[in-house]
Amino acid sequence: MIESPHSIKMLRAALILAAAIGTGPATAEKQVAEAQAKLVALHAATLSSEMAGRIDAIATRVGDRFRKGDVLVTFDCALPNAQLTHAQATLTEAARTYEIDRRAAAQKTTGQLELDIPAAEVLKAKADLAAAETLVSKCSITAPFAGVTVDQKIRAFEYATPGQALLGVLDDHALEVELAAPSRWLSRLRPGTAFQLAIDETGKSYPGKVVRLGGRVDGVNQSIRVFGEITVEAPELMPGMTGNAVLNPP
Repeated sequence: MIESPHSIKMLRAALILAAAIGTGPATAEKQVAEAQAKLVALHAATLSSEMAGRIDAIATRVGDRFRKGDVLVTFDCALPNAQLTHAQATLTEAARTYEIDRRAAAQKTTGQLELDIPAAEVLKAKADLAAAETLVSKCSITAPFAGVTVDQKIRAFEYATPGQALLGVLDDHALEVELAAPSRWLSRLRPGTAFQLAIDETGKSYPGKVVRLGGRVDGVNQSIRVFGEITVEAPELMPGMTGNAVLNPP
């Protein structure tokens, strides 16, 4: 159930009132705590170039959506394609030479050494072909998941180098809540702990639950990272949104 901003204010007021009229600070603290929170994408990546070459086309812009497997970036690959054709021809020639020598060896007109050499040439040609195919496979970059483009670091017709960042992409439908919870709550926080997440950008509150705890305590801030998920459908939420989570430890 999504709560209105008024409901959130009423909830906080009730908690303060309960502490003031007799539940005591310790009891109130045991029942509720507020932690800063932000939404992060479960799947996000910076797509980089695996080869040196000129960009032929970029099929996406910031804000564009794409499906898994869509080609997002295409390189000028005239040279790698030519190398692939050459490797295929070399393998065909080596294989035919080996077959001729194999038949000659079967008829005892040539020795084993003469057969070993063309066999090695076939293996070498296969390795060269595999290398050429690998290079050609890097001529385009496909989407690793369905999502949206959030950053574009290069444009078409520019030259890219190996390792250069090209696009920032993320899946904005698979979101995770990251909380900065007080470390004093560590003994009472566990997977399944419920919370209400008040998002600043939407002005609404969303129910959620803790999924896992961070592996260490920040001694400076006396906090621990806690990861959770929203337990209702909320398509209006986006990565980067922030707010506060009201935790309800068991």
